[in-house]
Amino acid sequence: MENVQVIKQRFGIIGDDPKLNRAIEKAIQVAPTDISVLVTGESGVGKESIPKIIHQLSHRKHGKYIAVNCGAIPEGTIDSELFGHEKGAFTGATNARSGYFEVADGGTIFLDEVGELPLTTQVRLLRVLENGEFIRVGASEAKKTNVRIVAATNLDMAEAIRKEKFREDLFYRLSTVDIHLPPLRERKNDIHLLFRKFASDFAQKYKMPTVRLSEDAIDLLESYRWNGNIRQLRNVAEQLSILETRRDIDAQTLRHYLPALGSQLPALTKPNSQSEFSSEREILYKVLFDMKSDLNDLKKLTMKLMENSNAKEVREENKQLIRKIYGQEEDISFEDEMPETTKEPVSLIPVAQHHEPQHTDKYDFAEEIEEEETLSLQEKELELIQKALERNSGKRKLAAKELGISERTLYRKIKLLEQ
Repeated sequence: MENVQVIKQRFGIIGDDPKLNRAIEKAIQVAPTDISVLVTGESGVGKESIPKIIHQLSHRKHGKYIAVNCGAIPEGTIDSELFGHEKGAFTGATNARSGYFEVADGGTIFLDEVGELPLTTQVRLLRVLENGEFIRVGASEAKKTNVRIVAATNLDMAEAIRKEKFREDLFYRLSTVDIHLPPLRERKNDIHLLFRKFASDFAQKYKMPTVRLSEDAIDLLESYRWNGNIRQLRNVAEQLSILETRRDIDAQTLRHYLPALGSQLPALTKPNSQSEFSSEREILYKVLFDMKSDLNDLKKLTMKLMENSNAKEVREENKQLIRKIYGQEEDISFEDEMPETTKEPVSLIPVAQHHEPQHTDKYDFAEEIEEEETLSLQEKELELIQKALERNSGKRKLAAKELGISERTLYRKIKLLEQ
């Protein structure tokens, strides 16, 4: 079995961090087997090197090695890309096509960003892992394949499973062995080594002297957070090599190439789960509960209006309720200054006639409403408005005063009830 240093030289891996060495050791150990491997780590840490090591050190090294970026393939075509399709399976399928699992038979498939796979594709992949079978899109006959699957993801898989975006059974089949690559900020002693390697490569590529960092620039480089990890470090080395005329780089110069999201910012933390909505369903529930609360307040006000003849108190409560619901005072002022001559009798929409006897008490019809439990709040409000208009000969101003609401609010309610 080859040792870690030989493997790092063979595959161009720079660094001597213990966590990095442990990840490479695990890759060397599992390579001769056929068990599936899941490589985890942040974006840009170099996860693509691990499946190459596993493939080259396995008995499948003479077979095909296919790397598939699952996040870059549209959801509508990913099944066809992975498992193939039959002629006429969908619009544009003019010929039958073999998928990656069929082409890589006897070799290794690297599924990068496996956490982005649609749930339907995850079911198909689970079948391949369990018994090596797959079905082309549009076919009815299962085919066999013998491939080694190595997957990689930068997602929090436990969170994806909790949100039902990734199948738990598939996760356990993929992660028979989990190899984690540490982020660059946890490999501080490797950061300058990597920068020197990149600077040397770009100097040869662009035929110019190699850039070098001063001591304060090295300190800044190693204290920076590097959210983009090795990929971001490589980009910074390339920019310095091309744009800077001076080959000696100090901290002040280097700082211009580092985004503000530096080491001064703390690591992102997860929000409080008690205040976070875990799904859109919970958001909808909250909206419905708020609406229910508003309707209950409106119902209490309406019942108090039917039972209480103190119009001033009711009008004040009505103002507060409308402010709560609509968040404005535009429609809650009483328009007492409007002349009565401008008011016309208002006719309501036809309603079922109950041939009630005439009552002399102001709101003695409330007992009948309470007995009819099946009546909706809207029907009660309609009947209340109709009674007030009848008692005031259809004049909105007088009816609104009696109901304890503004004439404009009464007019809007009549319009809503007529629809």
